Amino acid sequence: MTQETGGFAALDLHPSIVAAVLATGYEEPSAIQQQSIPIILAGHDMIGQAQTGTGKTAAFALPILNRIDPSKREPQALILAPTRELALQVATAFETYAKQMPGVTVVAVYGGAPMGPQLKAIRNGAQIVVATPGRLCDHLRRDEKVLATVNHLVLDEADEMLKLGFMDDLEVIFKAMPESRQTVLFSATLPASIRAIAERHLREPKHVKIQSKTQTVTAIEQAHLMVHADQKVAAVLRLLEVEEFDALIAFVRTKQATLDLASALEAKGYKAAALNGDIAQNQRERVIDSLKDGRLDIVVATDVAARGLDVPRITHVFNVDMPYDPESYVHRIGRTGRAGREGRALLLVTPRERRMLQVIERVTGQKVAEVRLPNGQAVLDARIKKLTNSLAPLVADAESTHGDLLDRLTADIGCSPRALAAALLRKATNGQALTLEAVEREQPLVPTYTPRERTAGERPERSDRERRAPMPLGEGRARCRTALGARDGIAAKNLLGAILNEGGLAREAIGRIQVRDSFSLVELPEDGLERLLTKLKDTRVAGKQLKLRRYRED
Repeated sequence: MTQETGGFAALDLHPSIVAAVLATGYEEPSAIQQQSIPIILAGHDMIGQAQTGTGKTAAFALPILNRIDPSKREPQALILAPTRELALQVATAFETYAKQMPGVTVVAVYGGAPMGPQLKAIRNGAQIVVATPGRLCDHLRRDEKVLATVNHLVLDEADEMLKLGFMDDLEVIFKAMPESRQTVLFSATLPASIRAIAERHLREPKHVKIQSKTQTVTAIEQAHLMVHADQKVAAVLRLLEVEEFDALIAFVRTKQATLDLASALEAKGYKAAALNGDIAQNQRERVIDSLKDGRLDIVVATDVAARGLDVPRITHVFNVDMPYDPESYVHRIGRTGRAGREGRALLLVTPRERRMLQVIERVTGQKVAEVRLPNGQAVLDARIKKLTNSLAPLVADAESTHGDLLDRLTADIGCSPRALAAALLRKATNGQALTLEAVEREQPLVPTYTPRERTAGERPERSDRERRAPMPLGEGRARCRTALGARDGIAAKNLLGAILNEGGLAREAIGRIQVRDSFSLVELPEDGLERLLTKLKDTRVAGKQLKLRRYRED
């Protein structure tokens, strides 16, 4: 199937959009994309039932970009997301797919950032607005006509929005938009509350349902490290010092990143090369052959360049940049562990990418353990071990073959055998001093991102708050406990929204909600409590299981 007659081009998307998609490494649309794109392009309202990780962002982003008029400097499409992290992720996807569409701009609107620049970007004509409901309502209170020109609305992860308590905000947003708009709703589940929204606000919607396939990669040892984006190259260099690899492939997102990282590795003495979509086929084959026969040890590649790459000596995969979806992650790490050999995959995760890590774990059905970046002592030990391994085979008969030369050199130079050995070691290590101080000077420790440690440092009074006694219990109510608290990013409205949405209770049935640092307490009706807790057993809040249990006061 050629790009001209199949793949994304067959979906009647503009050539500039198809080119941008292919540049990201995608060649064939996923099931949700194949079914959703024609429906959205045709202007129909739609309900898509699909899990995160099925490619649903592109399923709505590509057709909406296709319908954007770059000459009109006004908001034309609104995408609502439940969290700041997802809003940023979706905005980044739109920017990626719009790279070859001059004049199209995207703005992310979310809490925790100044409102002024966000509103200015909207008024300056950003055609795509990606927003969280709460912050968008803040803007509507300042300018009630901010959405007057929007004719495409997408609700991404609608069920999560309701769990987070955004029902009232959604109604405000619906009223601020033209009734003639196209509305697309994506949700992993379709509870009664979501169906009610669809009945009120969607016009004869088409339905698309996709089952997410669980993928397992049990033969490969997986781990992740939390790092800041600007520290990735330094982190890779430090990891390479301690990882015992035969051959390694490092995945990045862009062609330029392949060149930059490969250049940085070559400067440090590694046999590395870049592999991206701009490299001609014959040169690509030479790179792969060099990796197979040992002339190269590291290849830095984009997803599209590494498709079909099968080199048995690859023992490690470094995901330097987060993949766009779990399927790409599984494909990437499958480049190691070939022919029954052991494989190891490391994933570098920035603070904004924690959500995608959780998605990868859910889709693959495996936990990706966190590891810490090796410290200076570990790097020093690894360097000495490599030197030891290189010298050990030479020691056996060295005295018989070079003993006389040693005696002559020490006499001619006028030094001790120890001094001569030290000089030869200096030459063998290119003058590199194998001391902890030298390692730390050459390679400062990369600061890693550790949210729990940072939170603990900022809130030293936590233990006092944890010991606070619960408030008196209301009549006819039972107190229940969940292990989710403030450190998980949970607020009272999140718990309220989740329980209302999944439990089918009236608002007045729920009593006080007390959110502590590491847990929360919720008052629920005593009558029928066990049935209610059973009903809520699979409920998730902010991506984590609620797991409510009756709280024992003693």
